[in-house]
Amino acid sequence: MLIDTTPIAGRLRDVQPLSFQPVRRTADEPLFNSLMEEHHYLGYEQPVGEHLKYLVWAHGRPIACLAWSSAPRHLASRDHFIGWNAEARRRNIRFLAYNTRFLILPWVRVEHLASHILGRMAARVSDDWQRMYGHPVYFLETFVDPERFRGTCCRAANWVLLGRTTGRGKQSNSYVPNRSMKEVLGYALTPNFRDLLGQL
Repeated sequence: MLIDTTPIAGRLRDVQPLSFQPVRRTADEPLFNSLMEEHHYLGYEQPVGEHLKYLVWAHGRPIACLAWSSAPRHLASRDHFIGWNAEARRRNIRFLAYNTRFLILPWVRVEHLASHILGRMAARVSDDWQRMYGHPVYFLETFVDPERFRGTCCRAANWVLLGRTTGRGKQSNSYVPNRSMKEVLGYALTPNFRDLLGQL
């Protein structure tokens, strides 16, 4: 599919109304995959486990892509913030969603667009997860590479800095960092998320 790459610039109100389209298992999923592969600095990677994919449209044109997947099982700063024990984490990790990819297409320059999209996503992702997988999510998380990004849009959307990763991948057998350390940011979808996630 040919994509119109004519620059889009202006104020947030100029691109309203935005349409959020879940594209997993739809005819537009290949479009999502190709946009991620071509324009996201990490490329496209097929999510494992439960996941959702979204295209965001403005006036009939795609302007952004987001991917959500099952959360990493062990993440020290997040686990400390939630305050759950190992058994509660094992039982309830499925109630977290991890934002693996967020892409504003490179020809789109609209102030406050990214934080607006994150806010809109937070308002709907749990219901969409419920429809797809039969259960809600109570907490969102993402990683930000501080060597590339400041995470401004997340902070503007009221995401909270939880800490940093150790710089060791899940397959690492040592305590020596083997990749860049990322900031871990989280967003609670309900005020009683700790009670819900700590249930045994």
